[in-house]
Amino acid sequence: VVDSVPPVAICQDITIQLDHLGLASIQPIDIDGGSNDACGIQGLAIDKSQFSCGDVGPNTVTLTVTDNNGNQSSCQATVTVVDSVPPVAICQDITIQLDHLGLASIQPIDIDGGSNDACGIHGLAIDKSQFGCGDVGPNTVTLTVTDNNGNQSSCQATVTVVDSVPPVAICQDITIQLDHLGLASIQPIDIDGGSNDACGIQGLAIDKSQFSCGDVGPNTVTLTVTDNNGNQSSCQATVTVVDSVPPV
Repeated sequence: VVDSVPPVAICQDITIQLDHLGLASIQPIDIDGGSNDACGIQGLAIDKSQFSCGDVGPNTVTLTVTDNNGNQSSCQATVTVVDSVPPVAICQDITIQLDHLGLASIQPIDIDGGSNDACGIHGLAIDKSQFGCGDVGPNTVTLTVTDNNGNQSSCQATVTVVDSVPPVAICQDITIQLDHLGLASIQPIDIDGGSNDACGIQGLAIDKSQFSCGDVGPNTVTLTVTDNNGNQSSCQATVTVVDSVPPV
């Protein structure tokens, strides 16, 4: 008695998920949809059992069915490989310095601390890249990491903005007149010639504001300019004191 009737090979399509290492595997039984033979099945075999990032999407796998008398049949199944594992988002805190215009900017890579994914990183994005005077101090910035299969993760970094650029101190010379009591006074604004800072001026101060008969002639006065973030600069002006009040 001879059995030359091949088995009935029946395949079924399946979907499999890559793990965090970007790997997945299947067994022949996974795509067998009920293959059978009157004299019994001896074994099942497949031509591809290991899958990785490069296999994401549909893959054709051949199932070979062997019966107990050595007859074979085959069928094909579609094994769809899916990567739904999000990337690992890793942030790092940074400190940045405003320039003389009171501006600073960052790129996503600046706060990336080594984000990774088994199937590779497609791109990085941040929700804030431009900073100005109003951002001095700590700022929370979100980094979004997208892998090559569209999965996303995010993390947050603290971007500390520092203003260490001193203001521009500009002085102007002035001449003042003693009054009938032999006295005169000035305010810081009197010798300020347009001092400025990108982040604004907090205050002006001078080292001498009161003058009398002993000061007639040129006097050197120092103007100290403080910006809104505590940086200081100074310049010097000549305050010429004049007494043109006739005696009584």
